[in-house]
Amino acid sequence: MKMKAAATACRLGAAVFLVLVLATAGWAQKLQIKGSTTVLPIAQKAAEEFMKIYPDVNVTVSGGGSGNGIKALIDGNTDIADASRFIKQEEVKMAVDNGAYPVPFAVARDCIVPVVHPSNPIEDLSLAQLKKIYQGKVQNWEEVGGEDREIVVISRDTSSGTYEVWEEIVLDGGRVYPGALLQASNGAVAQAVAKNKFAIGYVGLSYINKDLKAISVDGEEASIENAVAYPVSRELFMFTRGWPSGATMKFISYILHPKKGQELVAETGYVPLY
Repeated sequence: MKMKAAATACRLGAAVFLVLVLATAGWAQKLQIKGSTTVLPIAQKAAEEFMKIYPDVNVTVSGGGSGNGIKALIDGNTDIADASRFIKQEEVKMAVDNGAYPVPFAVARDCIVPVVHPSNPIEDLSLAQLKKIYQGKVQNWEEVGGEDREIVVISRDTSSGTYEVWEEIVLDGGRVYPGALLQASNGAVAQAVAKNKFAIGYVGLSYINKDLKAISVDGEEASIENAVAYPVSRELFMFTRGWPSGATMKFISYILHPKKGQELVAETGYVPLY
């Protein structure tokens, strides 16, 4: 009799536990982050560590480009938009017309680094040379001190914040020439350059790896320590839909904390704010 009572109690306890688990899952807060593939490694690492501290918050992170992240914020389809550029005035207007004012939070600093295949002998290029290469005015490596080979130009697409900063600083407002191969992410650019001995591309600092050769610009090397002096650098942002609250505020506070999120920024290869 006692064994039956004990078994019944165990089943009842298990049922109560299951109900509590399902109820907790049902009440779990959801936080969505979309946008820049440059900011993506920071957001992914921070989300991973954040959920260990706040297990009641389910954070999902995806890329797609700065422009797409900001559009999702405008449309109310994300809580946080990652962007490797500042929001445009027309985007602010669209957000306000949609009932929300975008609030910017600088979360890190980054260098945009020209990269080539490791076998390429080129070590340094000037801003003027990069401009001519990306405008199609220089099409052979021999013209900038390399081998007599055609340059394969690889660029980000126009929805990319990285492209817009490159366009502003390197191209000085000009456009990439039509023969350039456009890629949708930093990772895609890195892969394309790693597979082509005569290609040139540009990626965020954390995407540099053994399969790529980073080129200095006007004699300045891209590094965490040299981010201020490096000619092609920018701030990285997270935008919220109005002043953040709840889980969104917790996440932004975490990413800006000098001993928490900012240490993760450095771990992912970017430049922390402090």
